Amino acid sequence: MALLEVKNLGISFGGLRAVDDFNLTIEQGELYGLIGPNGAGKTTIFNLLTGVYKPTDGYIMLDGENITGKKTIEINRHGIARTFQNIRLFSELSVLDNVKVGLHNHHPYSTLTGILRLPKYYRVEKEMNERAMELLKVFGLDQEADYKASNLPYGQQRKLEIARALATDPKLLLLDEPAAGMNPNETQELMKTIRFVRDEFHMTILLIEHDMKLVSGICEKLTVLNFGQVLAEGETTTVLNDPKVIAAYLGE
Repeated sequence: MALLEVKNLGISFGGLRAVDDFNLTIEQGELYGLIGPNGAGKTTIFNLLTGVYKPTDGYIMLDGENITGKKTIEINRHGIARTFQNIRLFSELSVLDNVKVGLHNHHPYSTLTGILRLPKYYRVEKEMNERAMELLKVFGLDQEADYKASNLPYGQQRKLEIARALATDPKLLLLDEPAAGMNPNETQELMKTIRFVRDEFHMTILLIEHDMKLVSGICEKLTVLNFGQVLAEGETTTVLNDPKVIAAYLGE
């Protein structure tokens, strides 16, 4: 059984068909790419997968469970986490507290417990601090745990956003143009980070990306979108050598 199965997915905005009859199957442990020009529908698909939008047609199955149309927080609890093209950290919170935000789904306590500082509050806070520090160490951010998130260099902010997403203990991690705004050295480091996350956490990853070097370097399979429809899909090497893809997206 595939981890993610998307069938005949579609959505319209005011009569405009933004995504039409989109199908996608991702197996456990795959590192999958979703590419295409601006306006192709990539981020719309991410928004459908994470409950930001509700599809007009089709369905989404995650690990055998239908999550179509569920709320974002419910989908996250079922096992999908994401990052964003424009980094969305809690900039005034510490690096440690940003990761702890992601842990609250799995370490809950009631409002009353928090207000009264009951024993469970201290126990849960201790568990979250320890887990958050473990994740920060994985990304080499443990020495910056007390920094404000906004004070981190850009590349480290990207790592922090991924660490926070992993704190929700997802089955599927969605990365929305993670290399956006990075220089070549930062992109190389990001590629290593993505591979590490897949291998160390046994994570299944779906990413949107424009950087073809990154896509060809880490993605095992690709789907290419054009105006909300699939232009090509399959093994990365095969797709990137498809004449339709070359003509439409690689400018050759």
